[in-house]
Amino acid sequence: MAAARSTSDNTPPRRHAICEAVLDLAAAGGNRAVTHHAVDDRLGIARGSTSYYYRTRHDLLTAAITHLTAASRDAFHTALDTPAEPADPLDRATELVVGQLDLLLGDRRRDALARYALAADTAGNDDLRGALAVCLFSPTAAESLLTTLGADDPARAARDLVSLLEGLLFDRLHGARSLLGLTPGTPAGRADLRPAIRRWLAALSGRG
Repeated sequence: MAAARSTSDNTPPRRHAICEAVLDLAAAGGNRAVTHHAVDDRLGIARGSTSYYYRTRHDLLTAAITHLTAASRDAFHTALDTPAEPADPLDRATELVVGQLDLLLGDRRRDALARYALAADTAGNDDLRGALAVCLFSPTAAESLLTTLGADDPARAARDLVSLLEGLLFDRLHGARSLLGLTPGTPAGRADLRPAIRRWLAALSGRG
């Protein structure tokens, strides 16, 4: 539960650009496309510049994933700051979640694709795996949302919600729903997400 990408994590401009380049390369070419030299070339900077900032591949990927997590956090808080409507808490929560998922399918599609591409790099690396697992959907934010809705066990409900959203995101990007020709950011694209998300939220919060 993730709008433009921001630098509110106080990342210096060059490091920010490097992290953006990593995500661009991963989304377009898969995890093997991400190398220090490829980042240098994409940014048009001298060979070895990326290695100066991030010496190892682990350092480079950790920075990019941290950057991605910050973007998701910022997008979620931007949505929270938007005037609340509709008035019904369940409907309001539904629109919030629909909006975040729609962003990942549209304006932030690059981020979602990069996240999947980098998954192969987390095999055998618990630090990277843990960071990548929560870089798009925050269990903490989901728990807060379900607490507001009155769920009996918000922590468990949050885990279930995140799993359901992960599945819906993957389905719209790569699964059967990707064949429906839905366009993110349109009424039809959001309408496809809304009923399922509302049912999940209602069930998980004990309102269904």
